[in-house]
Amino acid sequence: MLYNIFIDPFVQMVQMPDLLVQTLWEGLVSGVLYALIALGFVLIFKASGVFNFAQGIMVVFSALTLVGFYAKFSSWGFSGHAAAFLALLLAAGVMLVLAMLVERVVLRPLVTQPDIILFMATFGITYVLIGFGEIVFGGDPKQMIANELFLPSGSVDIEMLGGLVSLQKIDIAAAVIASLMIVGLALFFQKTRIGRALRAVADSHKAALSVGISLNQIWVIVWFAAGLVALVTGIMWGARSDVSFALEIVALKALPVLVLGGFTSVPGAIVGGLIIGVGEKLGEFYWGPLLGGGIESWLAYVIALVFLLYRPQGLFGDKIIERI
Repeated sequence: MLYNIFIDPFVQMVQMPDLLVQTLWEGLVSGVLYALIALGFVLIFKASGVFNFAQGIMVVFSALTLVGFYAKFSSWGFSGHAAAFLALLLAAGVMLVLAMLVERVVLRPLVTQPDIILFMATFGITYVLIGFGEIVFGGDPKQMIANELFLPSGSVDIEMLGGLVSLQKIDIAAAVIASLMIVGLALFFQKTRIGRALRAVADSHKAALSVGISLNQIWVIVWFAAGLVALVTGIMWGARSDVSFALEIVALKALPVLVLGGFTSVPGAIVGGLIIGVGEKLGEFYWGPLLGGGIESWLAYVIALVFLLYRPQGLFGDKIIERI
């Protein structure tokens, strides 16, 4: 038994390196998408100090909105690609309206309340979006309009290490687009005036207000950015499977990513996402048969629990010391 757990998986990795590369690639793609979801959590937490539990359902809601608009435009006679990109613009507009509504209806009235009140408010936002989404779009899975958005299909087979490694083209596109978006958002919030204002708000709301920074505007910008992140994530995950409310469970994989990387760190979201993505794929492929499978559904949370025990602030989080 000990041999099967501690030695045999590594023997398999050495004997079949092509399968190891295949598994690592699939883990990297999942990890980049997890990191993109986690980035939405990080942006809102940095700006308001509130953990946005609704980020997961925002991924689903934005994707359903895109598919819903596309179906409507197609019924009006628009061509496939034209309908898809019009739907994409309107879906982004819906996320902007959602950001403005959240700021006006939720954040502004509760700004003086304890963080736990704002956290519970994001639960309310979650169930409002679920209910509204089910009323408007129904509960049946929808097919993502990948071809209409010029996302590739098929696979690329590469001979390496004595075997064949198959790379799905949609996975390559997802990894590239998600990576570019992560880098773009990181540079935007690091190098621009809005980014400096965001960092000021993250350090102290009162200090930011004292130098003329509008919390309301910053919150709208950050929630809109998180909405765009959710939209891109919904497109990529939806292109790999169907668009349904089950995607919210996938989106919540960002929670262990945040525990690993730190709730306020963009680099932490990236590194944490890659660790979780690669770790769960390796665990499922090499150790899953020993435990009857299903490791991929819970391994991420076990890794997060271990980090909570030994480094609760995460790899890149700030260690907070309170003096009494």
